[in-house]
Order: sequence, then C-alpha cells, then structure tokens
Amino acid sequence: MTLPAPLLTSRPLVWREDGAARGLRHIPEETAVALTYGRATYAVMMATPTDLEDFAWGFSRNEGLITAADEITACEIVVRDVAGEVAIELRLDLAGAREAALWQRQRRLLGATGCGLCGMESLEAALAPLPALASEIRLDAATLAGAMAGLGAGQMLNRQTHALHAAAFFDPERGIVAVREDVGRHNALDKLAGALLRAGIAPARGAVLLTSRVSVEMVQKLARMGCAVLLAVSAPTGLALRRAERAGITLAAVARADGFEIFTHPARIVIEREAHVA
Repeated sequence: MTLPAPLLTSRPLVWREDGAARGLRHIPEETAVALTYGRATYAVMMATPTDLEDFAWGFSRNEGLITAADEITACEIVVRDVAGEVAIELRLDLAGAREAALWQRQRRLLGATGCGLCGMESLEAALAPLPALASEIRLDAATLAGAMAGLGAGQMLNRQTHALHAAAFFDPERGIVAVREDVGRHNALDKLAGALLRAGIAPARGAVLLTSRVSVEMVQKLARMGCAVLLAVSAPTGLALRRAERAGITLAAVARADGFEIFTHPARIVIEREAHVA
C-alpha cells in the first residue's frame, strides 16, 4: 500500500438562498498514525499524512523520549489496511540508553489510570514542572507581526482546504524558515519541532507562530523544544498562561492585522511606543 494523498476532492451539494448545485471542494485527509518504539505502541494520533519523519522526531522530542536527532536510530513508515481504512505505523528504534528509559517508563504505565495525555501515568506527571527558559532574545513587535501576517503564504495545504492548522518558526535574521501543517494543532507543532531538530536549527534563536489557540499542551511542547517566544492567532487558556509564566515563556496571542496581545514575559518583545487601550 502507498501513503494516502493529503488532500481529497469532494463534490458536495451546495445550498444557497437562490438554490442548490453541486460544488467542488478540496478537503484534508485524516489518518490514524501509530508511533511505536521497539514495536510497542506508545500513541495513536489522527494526523495529516505528510512530513511523517518530522512528526516522528518532533513527537519523540516533545514527549521527552529523545533530546537529540541521532537518538532515533531507525524510522520505518509502514502503511496498513485497518478495517478498510489506510493507517500508518511509524516504527522507531531508539539508542540504547533512551530505549532502556522508555521501557522503564512503560513498565510504570502498566495498570495505571491515564489522564488523557500521551505517555502520562498520573495527573502529577501531566502537570510536572517544565524546564525554565532564561532566553535573552529580543524580537521587534512589528517584525513579529509581519511574520505572522505572511504565514499564510507558506500554508500550501490550508490555502486549498481552509481546514488545517500551521506551526512555523521565525528566525529574526532569516524570517520564516519552516512551516508545518496538520489537521491537529498539536501535530503541526510536533512536525515543526522535528523539522528543526533534524535540520539542526536551535528553537531558542527565534519564535514559534501558531494559527490555533494556545492550550497547556502547546506551552509544554514549546518549553521542551527550548523556544521562549510564542505568537498565536487565538487566545490562550488560563492554565497555559500560568505554565508559560512559570516556564519563562513569552506568550503573545490574539494576533490581528493591527497587532497582538502579550500575556507573559513581555520584555522579549520590543515595542517602540506603548498606547493605552481601554
């Protein structure tokens, strides 16, 4: 079997006030993707079947299973038929020490009550302290806003479907250097993390741009990536703000054509003048 195409063509019946007619629409594919380590399944995600190697490396990094690209020693993409649907298995092998740590972690999971996050054996594990980021990076507010405004140009799949999230990395010297898309916002960020890890790009030197809301999982992934600045289109949750504050992450959101709102650690974003907003 071959990998499914990321986009499908549909002919929906389109109703308008003046009548109905057949239309044409591109829609994104959604595929079950299992991430396995040593042939043991760690997680199954519903994802867009693109940039799968980036997804494998980024998910592994953001789950804390690896810290460097070469700690994944093999990655095989296996396409399967499951109940008449195409499914994908990412078969990963880890370097010796990492594999041993993973097996120890999996033994702790046996019989535990999960909290709904991948690989978490308890609520305490899900809310464990994040690495504290002490970055001294400074980014110009107008330049950052311009980067967000230009993100759409790199969303190749979303331009056709209007149904995918994107995560991008902005380098103050080079602009946007990587964009990854997915039906899942978490997956898009994992894919971006993997792309940066495999390319040897340090997340600490720039900012992550998101087209989605900012929930706590997104902040936790950013902290594990080592990126101290986040700008998103939609608003954050309260828990995301508290976690970002404690982790030393500059969280800016509600990005619009005329600016954005900075919720935590604003000193990293340089503003020429400050206006008072009622």
